[in-house]
Amino acid sequence: MEADTAFETLLEYLKDARGFDFTGYKRTSLVRRVRQRMGQVAIDDYADYIDHLQANADEFSELFNTILINVTSFFRDPETWDYLRSVTIPALVGRRKSQAPVRIWCAGCAAGQEAYTLAMAFAEELGAEQFRQRVKIYATDVDEQALTQARQAVYTPGEVESVPGPLLERYFERHNGHFAFRKDLRRSVIFGRNDLVQDAPISRIDLLACRNTLMYFNAETQAKILGRLHFAIAPHGLLVLGKAEMLLSHGRLFEPVDLKRRVFRKAPATPAAIGPPSRPYDPQERRGAVARLDELRQYAFDAGPVAQLVLAEDDVLALANHQARVLFGLSDDDIGRPLRDLEVSYRPVELRAFVEQAKLDGRPVQVKDVTWQRRPEGTTWFEIHIVPLAGTDSGLIGVSVAFNDVTATRLLLDELAHANRQLELAYEELQSTNEELETTNEELQSTVEELETTNEELQSTNEELETINEELQSTNDELQSMNDMLRDRSTELDDANDFLETVLTSLRSGIVVVDLELRVRAWNRAAEELWGLRAEEATGAHLLNLDIGLPVAELRQALRAALADPAFTEVLHLEAINRRGRSIALRVMCGSLRNHDDRVRGAILVMEIRD
Repeated sequence: MEADTAFETLLEYLKDARGFDFTGYKRTSLVRRVRQRMGQVAIDDYADYIDHLQANADEFSELFNTILINVTSFFRDPETWDYLRSVTIPALVGRRKSQAPVRIWCAGCAAGQEAYTLAMAFAEELGAEQFRQRVKIYATDVDEQALTQARQAVYTPGEVESVPGPLLERYFERHNGHFAFRKDLRRSVIFGRNDLVQDAPISRIDLLACRNTLMYFNAETQAKILGRLHFAIAPHGLLVLGKAEMLLSHGRLFEPVDLKRRVFRKAPATPAAIGPPSRPYDPQERRGAVARLDELRQYAFDAGPVAQLVLAEDDVLALANHQARVLFGLSDDDIGRPLRDLEVSYRPVELRAFVEQAKLDGRPVQVKDVTWQRRPEGTTWFEIHIVPLAGTDSGLIGVSVAFNDVTATRLLLDELAHANRQLELAYEELQSTNEELETTNEELQSTVEELETTNEELQSTNEELETINEELQSTNDELQSMNDMLRDRSTELDDANDFLETVLTSLRSGIVVVDLELRVRAWNRAAEELWGLRAEEATGAHLLNLDIGLPVAELRQALRAALADPAFTEVLHLEAINRRGRSIALRVMCGSLRNHDDRVRGAILVMEIRD
């Protein structure tokens, strides 16, 4: 229990410190991943790990990378993508007008492979020109590091193995041994951070891909997210889930199109006629029969045993009885406020989607098994009835929302189910006990025979262990020999590195070495004195991004030539500002860095001050 409380404290800290809300994730897998990261930094206690996070800002990124398993690939689950490309996407495009925009949402996009897969599928169906004009793909995730990689759209050969050859040629460009998605099509894919649990959904979506994302959340959070996704999808829009995800308990929101491939359609709205009472009457005729009728109605509504809200047609809170005000902390100031601005709109359940469904269908909506964790009261179960209210002209004038507290009934049902399970278990145990007694005699007889053979097996095992011990000793000697060799090689490498560092330090010219991506790999002491930037600050940084007095932009063309031609060498004369802020005339020699077989590994800059 103490461990559970400490873990929840850690989750609250992550939410307050970095805005990541993991409280809706399944605890078993979440605890396992957090413990995995804590083991990597040799910390056992959750409180100590919070201290570690406070002292090391970089640890947040490592922890989030461990929790958010950004596993994805191009055309993952090929059978699903074959169905989408051959059936779903042509049907979706065919239903729309020739120039109507197509809005797609890829939720939980990770490093972008699935978003670009959607781009290729729609570009194949519409053609590149129509795709650029009509399609917008919104790709979202909570991991900023993954979104940064997705925006770059550059992937290794291993990451594009699953892309069919013709599509790879049409939609990717080779760049320094990597593959970059076409820049003209990339503009139609918009990446942004969105937390499915907390942030508002994107609206009017024709196709929403949320694959293998819901499975990380518990049932309550899944229901909340699905309500938001239902709100986001346009009428007749489609939802695509992962192979491990189902919507069997959410048939009121989505209906299956192809259950095997996990393709679902937003449940259609079928408004029913909402009419006045069968015998119309004039309320004024009855008003005189009962004294203070309006006051009586107000007190009767306010004294109702069930918490009840009444919303106007534009989803503004019009009425709230005493039970609702106490239960949800409402006051007279909240009357007239939009539902979306009130906490009751999303707690204990996301109400807006159900209210919208009741208004569209024109019939009551019943939401069952709604749980609300209230402290110190504990868990409360509700059954919510949402009823559209029609005026005398059959037009919709508002919506009534009643919260029926079914906690006592739910507890009784749980106790009854628990008692039935105990009776079934007791009966099964009695049956199995009888069978066990009948077999015990046979087992005792066979035990004697097994004990007789055990001694022989132990003797054989002892001989095998002696053989294994000899093999392990031999292996240990080999490992010791290899360790000695590695130690000698390490010493040689250290000597070579010391010698190279001595050479670079001894040179009076500023020496800078960059790799193929123009990231600094060497920065000697003369370069430090020239530009006032230490080697440990420059190493690993992109040369063209360094904020020093060297006009790096004028080196761009020479560097590109040096990276392309092993024999390239060029001398440039530049005006620069040294570390003291003084103007200097600089002579820069730019050449290729190549190995013994003339393969370019980077570029070398030699910088000298001209007299």
